Amino acid sequence: MHRNWPVTQLPISAAPGKRPGLRVGLMLLLGAGMLCVPVLAAPASAAKPATAQTKDTAAADYVGTETCATCHEEVVKGFANNPHTKLALEHGKNGVTCENCHGAGKGHVEGGGDITKIFDPAKATPKEVNENCLGCHAGTHPNFDRSPHAKAGVSCISCHNVHKSATPEFLLKASEPALCFQCHTDVKPAFDMPFHHPVNEGVVKCNDCHDVHGTFGNNNLRSTADQNMVCTKCHTDVRGPFVYEHAAVKAEGCLACHTPHGSQNPRLLNMPSVGMLCNQCHSPVAAGTVHGMSSGSADLPPCIACHTFIHGSNLNQAFLK
Repeated sequence: MHRNWPVTQLPISAAPGKRPGLRVGLMLLLGAGMLCVPVLAAPASAAKPATAQTKDTAAADYVGTETCATCHEEVVKGFANNPHTKLALEHGKNGVTCENCHGAGKGHVEGGGDITKIFDPAKATPKEVNENCLGCHAGTHPNFDRSPHAKAGVSCISCHNVHKSATPEFLLKASEPALCFQCHTDVKPAFDMPFHHPVNEGVVKCNDCHDVHGTFGNNNLRSTADQNMVCTKCHTDVRGPFVYEHAAVKAEGCLACHTPHGSQNPRLLNMPSVGMLCNQCHSPVAAGTVHGMSSGSADLPPCIACHTFIHGSNLNQAFLK
């Protein structure tokens, strides 16, 4: 059979077995045309890519810590005791230096110390300061943007002094709890209550329970798989797990019965009478019917006289001895 049809009679979608050479040829011509377009549109003198130009310019704009020291000698000298120094010695001493935080200093130097040519955290907005610090610390503090501190406009330098600090480990402006009490004045009196966590005594710190850089919990409470672990990491005797668990502990947590900072009641209880505290859930009607007791009378033994293991028990469903 004769198969030499005219080219115009062969559809592009012809089966591969019929005319494969024609299809390949058309594809090559189309590809060559596409390659020619950017070549024809390019200028006669080829320039460096924009990314390379940006990198070269940025590198040229850095002046080095030694240049900064000519005017800021005290700051640079004190930086030797700064935790960031360890990073500055990495990568051929190209780690964290003045210009990593303040930006390239060439314009600042050539402008005779023009403060508009350098990043000054003291004159920047909290958002700008936080973005600058989180450029390195985002992995350590991934939840800061959702924290109450960030939403209230608190910046990193509100609590931290990068150049000179009272607490070199975390570069805090003041030690705890004095630093926290500068803003949280409503909480401070609680630690002067007759019964309180020993925060003023220095045994417990605010950040033992709170992550000031943000968590998924309320009030910046540290997040754990079992949220009661914030308390039971110290109060191990009530940690559990128990065979018979107190529903209040599982549902509402420790704060259902206890005030965490301080209280006028023993054991940091929310109420002065144990009977009244229990009757918030176990109503006086039920108590009067079952036990013949009224609601929290001072003349009656407290509930915990019998229900000893109120946090949970491995022996008795009613938490009896």
